[in-house]
Amino acid sequence: MSDERGSDNLTADLAAPSGRHVVLHTRVVTETGGGPDKTILMSAPFLAESDYWLVAAYMHPPGDPGFEAIRKRAAALGSPLIGVPDRGPLDGGVLRKMLGLCRRLNVEIWHGHDYKSNMLGLMLRPFHKMKLVTTVHGWVKHTSRTPLYYAVDRWSLPYYHHVICVSDDLAERVEKVGVSPERISLIHNAIDEKTFRRTHAASDSPLRREGSVPTERVLLGAMGRLSAEKGFAVLVQAVGELVREGLDIELWIAGDGDARPELEKLIAALGLSDRVKLTGFVSDTIAWFGALDGFVLSSLREGLPNVVLEAMAMEVPIVATRVAGVPRLIEEGRTGLLAEPGDRESLKAGIRRLAA
Repeated sequence: MSDERGSDNLTADLAAPSGRHVVLHTRVVTETGGGPDKTILMSAPFLAESDYWLVAAYMHPPGDPGFEAIRKRAAALGSPLIGVPDRGPLDGGVLRKMLGLCRRLNVEIWHGHDYKSNMLGLMLRPFHKMKLVTTVHGWVKHTSRTPLYYAVDRWSLPYYHHVICVSDDLAERVEKVGVSPERISLIHNAIDEKTFRRTHAASDSPLRREGSVPTERVLLGAMGRLSAEKGFAVLVQAVGELVREGLDIELWIAGDGDARPELEKLIAALGLSDRVKLTGFVSDTIAWFGALDGFVLSSLREGLPNVVLEAMAMEVPIVATRVAGVPRLIEEGRTGLLAEPGDRESLKAGIRRLAA
């Protein structure tokens, strides 16, 4: 593993195996990352016997404690990871460090995963010849800077040699911004079913015992970055109303993010401290899914969420909002239940049906 300690030793303890093509995955992360990191970090071990050697270079805020969780996850998987502290849009040192990485590792394929890494790839290619590939995971987080970020992404994509999309709707949007169909590949997100599999009934879960969850109570789970686009506020309100109706349910929300203080206030205001728990970042997701009676995806925007795939592999019944690639994944009433994004009543109906 490596971190930034000056441009001269950024890759001092990392070297590409001889005779293999080097792919550099690049991405901006904050806190403990998100769904794309599962795919990125698992790619290296899966291709360990191939002609390609994969290494990830993650740009992150200096001193971000969440990055240590990403580092540990990469180490556990045996996935090479380089941390590149990034102080924001005006940090010109990031461009220099990335160019140094490309030259030292002899990168042949630059694989971007967001607007900034896509833009950097275009800026670096005149100085280091390489193929440019990007994966579009979905434009989901909306902030005051979002229109600018997405404009940069839409400008960058047509200049890339190949664009990978994780859902059909994203492939359609990418084609509309000027990428020719022959340069677009649709590759749905996937998870390892040998790893994500249920080994015991939810009622036998040690986590339920540790959390003092009554045997007869229906334990629901939700997972993701604590931010507005995940719709957790609507979910908490829906759970609160169902509890007041007499439904014996409990909700665990796993993840970290800037919306945590607001969610904590909402939970307290609704008197749900004993029924809704923010568990923070969860390292053992298999044990966490194994404790659940049901999983709820309340997102307002998504690509193709890994958490839904993981819940399905773990045989956890699902209620999910009808966003992006989810309706193509879940057959209503057979492989899950669908609700309308942002619609509390629709979400309540799905949870009520699941609990029954």
